Amino acid sequence: MPLHPNGLARAAVRLRPAAFAGTFVALLMTVAIVCACGILLESGARAGVPPTRYAHAPVVVAADQQIHRRVGSGDGAYEEAVPVPERARVDAALAAGLAPLGRAVPDVVFPVRGAAGATAEASGWGSTAFTGVQLARGRAPANAGEVVLGADTGTGTGTGTGEGAAASHAAGTGADAPGDRVTLDTPVGKREFRVVGHAAGTGVWFSDAEARTLSGHPGALDAVVLLDADPARVRAAVDGRAQVLTGADRAVDPQLAGAREMLIALGGSFGGTATLVAVFTAAATVALSVGQRSREFALLRAVGATPRQIRRTIATEALLVAPAAGALGCIPGIGLAAWWFGQLQAKGAIPAGVELTVSWLPLVTAAATGLATALLAGWAAARRPARIRPGQALAEAAVERLRPGWIRTPLGIAALAGGATCAGLAATGRGEDAANAALGVVMLFMLAVALLGPLIARACADVLGFPLRAGSAPGSLAAANSRTNARRLASAITPIVLAMAFSSTLVFLHTSEERAVRQQQEAGLIADHVIADPSSDAARAGVAITRTSVLAMTGTGAERSLRSASAQGVAGDVTTVQDLGVREGSLAALRPGTVAVDRTLADSAHAGVGDRIELRLPDGTPATPEIVAVYTRGLGLGQVTLPAADLTGRTTAGHPTELLIRGPVPAGIGPAVSVSDWTTARNTDREVNAWANTTMAAVLGGFAAVTAANTLVMTVLDRRRELRMLRLVGSTRRQVLRMLRWEALLIGGAGVGLGSAIALATLFPLTKAVTGAPPHIPPLLYASFAAAALALGLAATALPARWTLRRDSRTATV
Repeated sequence: MPLHPNGLARAAVRLRPAAFAGTFVALLMTVAIVCACGILLESGARAGVPPTRYAHAPVVVAADQQIHRRVGSGDGAYEEAVPVPERARVDAALAAGLAPLGRAVPDVVFPVRGAAGATAEASGWGSTAFTGVQLARGRAPANAGEVVLGADTGTGTGTGTGEGAAASHAAGTGADAPGDRVTLDTPVGKREFRVVGHAAGTGVWFSDAEARTLSGHPGALDAVVLLDADPARVRAAVDGRAQVLTGADRAVDPQLAGAREMLIALGGSFGGTATLVAVFTAAATVALSVGQRSREFALLRAVGATPRQIRRTIATEALLVAPAAGALGCIPGIGLAAWWFGQLQAKGAIPAGVELTVSWLPLVTAAATGLATALLAGWAAARRPARIRPGQALAEAAVERLRPGWIRTPLGIAALAGGATCAGLAATGRGEDAANAALGVVMLFMLAVALLGPLIARACADVLGFPLRAGSAPGSLAAANSRTNARRLASAITPIVLAMAFSSTLVFLHTSEERAVRQQQEAGLIADHVIADPSSDAARAGVAITRTSVLAMTGTGAERSLRSASAQGVAGDVTTVQDLGVREGSLAALRPGTVAVDRTLADSAHAGVGDRIELRLPDGTPATPEIVAVYTRGLGLGQVTLPAADLTGRTTAGHPTELLIRGPVPAGIGPAVSVSDWTTARNTDREVNAWANTTMAAVLGGFAAVTAANTLVMTVLDRRRELRMLRLVGSTRRQVLRMLRWEALLIGGAGVGLGSAIALATLFPLTKAVTGAPPHIPPLLYASFAAAALALGLAATALPARWTLRRDSRTATV
């Protein structure tokens, strides 16, 4: 009678639901992770915000908020686009050149602060031509020293008296009536202005000429708006010196480029790693499901089934399970992406106007990935039972094959050698080179564990099973079972190793960074008080610090790239308030045109004292200052220290971000906090990075944990015949359960040990490159990870075993 593969596949799914349920769960979670990462990637690629300030501006000429440069050489060359840390601006002379093409309105936007400390957005009155702001009373500012205040600004600037001022305060403006005088703190210092009018809305307006002066960057503009101009002619006139924006591109938001980069990194870099892990573990589950039915395939070969029929049967099983898993897996994938995106937006990492993009592309890609995984894993697992001779198939199905595979073993040895090589390079490397090498360690070692699984499992069974063999009968039987069924053991160990290695690497990298930052801040801050966001007058009472970021050129040759580095501009003698831990050179030589850098950045840039380092200032302006000092506490205080004069007009805020004071706080300069309180607040600012690391660890660790539990349940349910035989030869139910518990502890212990070893091999060089210190592993946190892995193994083994034994006992009674 001819065999029908489709019918055999449907019968297998119907009669062995446990094996296919495990495959279904693994594929569903794989699709969910691939789908979520794909949605984040697409959202980053399509991210945009609606125009707000320039919504009614037909053509906007603005600076590119990214730095584009060619990286590499030859066929491997590509274009690198790095967002500038803060707002990039265009040359003010560009406005005069564009005037013949239409009405050109120079636009500058900068913060000002009133007497009560509230901050408002200031600009030139000419911007009202495209923002639509209109006067409520008074007139527009035309001369220096004149200002128009928004009715809803609430800057608390009022100093006037009389009925006009009282009416203005009653209206909730906190400002003075026309004709009165107000004092505003601008990026160039405090100035007194005469109020000449009030406008509807929120903001402060000066004459166009004075606005450019007060902005702190008179030679640069935020944008040039052209009214009644042809975009094509404007592009020709600009000739690549700036961007010509129309339509949706008019939403000039410096934060947008950073949000795009982060989403693309999450969906691409992390998504690639997560997808690789998910596909790999799902493939192992599929292979386990096929391997558990080796007796069935051997019997089919014995009764005349051809290799083609065996392969077609397994492919049909995949087609029966994978599409349903793909369709259902997209639902939690969309939910995971929406939750992740919402959390990032709530923490301020993504602008409010950016929306999550959900299209058919990531959904279809994720479902196709699940189907391809099932087909390829099933084909690989079916190769041997389909090709082997019928008689030999029956013999091998009875006892697990111990001989290592001639494809997996060489590849596993190569991955192990590659991981060891990367670990050696990371341990001896410097700066970013060491960090990049360390990132490959965890993946290569994980690949080696997966490929050499049976050999590693047999070795673990020998080592960890030695004390079991010397103990009671259940322990001895557990050790013998583990060694004899090494492939089954490897299928359960691999996902636990994955969960332990990835979770430990991500979480303990963050704890190591946090500890280093805290120690460096405690040792490096010798000031007594900190004033946040000081006024211009207060900045003279201590050492003013402007915190920002710069881009630094690192690497050599074709590997040169721009990387972001935290920076601080200092006005005053920084050595009186900070101990940066200078290792080479002297901070006394710090002056305009020079810079001091942290040792990790100096190592990455292959530069030292006396060399010049290539930087891009916060607005993207290139600079090559001379290094006058190299220090060791940059992680906590700033990787780049340069004179505040070099940052004048280069930051968006335009004024110092904090004031460090040694000794008593002078009266009348604002509220001060202690250094410990300031340190706590700075640690809070890093919550996004901590949350991102924890979330990635939870996603990868959670997936691997569920896969491990899924594999253990499949394994126990497949061992019904073995457990029934143990009961028939006289073993009690308690002894069988004890044997399974010892096996679960052996599996969990092996997974925790191997995962910890891989994490340590990655963390030691990585934390050395980032913090200069060994990793900080909180004992209680590590113990919770290990306990969770062991508890997972025990629960996933004991629950199905109890159910199986209880069911068999009821069947025997009947």
